[in-house]
Amino acid sequence: MRPKQWVKNLFVLAPMVFTKDLFHESVVLRALAAVVGFSILSGAVYTINDIVDVEDDRRHPTKHTRPIASGQVPVPVARVAAGALVTFALAGAFFIDVRVGSAAAVYLALNLAYSLRLKQVAYLDVVCISAGFVLRVVAGSYAVSTATHPVAPSHYLLLCTAALALFLGFGKRAHELEVHESKSRSALRSYSPRVLRVVLWVFALLTVGVYLAWTLDPPPQLAFASRYLWITTALVLLGILRFVKLLRSRDGESPTDAMLRDVPFVLTVLGWVLLVVTIIYQLRPTG
Repeated sequence: MRPKQWVKNLFVLAPMVFTKDLFHESVVLRALAAVVGFSILSGAVYTINDIVDVEDDRRHPTKHTRPIASGQVPVPVARVAAGALVTFALAGAFFIDVRVGSAAAVYLALNLAYSLRLKQVAYLDVVCISAGFVLRVVAGSYAVSTATHPVAPSHYLLLCTAALALFLGFGKRAHELEVHESKSRSALRSYSPRVLRVVLWVFALLTVGVYLAWTLDPPPQLAFASRYLWITTALVLLGILRFVKLLRSRDGESPTDAMLRDVPFVLTVLGWVLLVVTIIYQLRPTG
């Protein structure tokens, strides 16, 4: 179920922070429930993916140790577990809000298509992964939306999330090419290192550009913070440059995994979170 990957589901919380609902208990509980639901659902997706890839994983130099590939978890048991996880996750998501449930259902369908076919199509595989992050943000927006306080997904937030996810995804593919993962991942054989480098920097610049545009043109509830939010762009740029540096690692470890243990990167992200929350929730007019 890859619990260490569940940190990706924190994207569900982004709308709550940027709509200034961080200290509303009922809203926080709904947002956290959505995070839990997506964590369970992503665990189901990882399980399904390992069932589909069981034979390939058994021939892989490192993936052969995964529970299903190694035989530690029999395939029939994994199927039952995946079905139970999907049922529980979707039921919880629809209980929060029908729109949250719908976003979760689309996320599941997208990942099933990815596991069964789309991950074998170069470039489209990364687009699918990026769409999964966008759906997390959409679900987070609907989770914190109420009849008296409706919240629509921010176009800026969705575009920035998509650009960032594409940057990270194509960066991971570039690293895999460098460490010769193409022998075990068929889609990589269709990637061009030169094109990947261009695409990588395009989405890096797009991420920073869209984020900066958002800080200078925030929604009405953040109008005052716009005087200071642009400062946080420096930390976004620093984080992207740090990730690019991690791509140069030749130890075979995925850069998206390495960044979660890289102290400078983690400190940059924490610094960005702290600064954004401080600006949004503290630097505001009184009276």
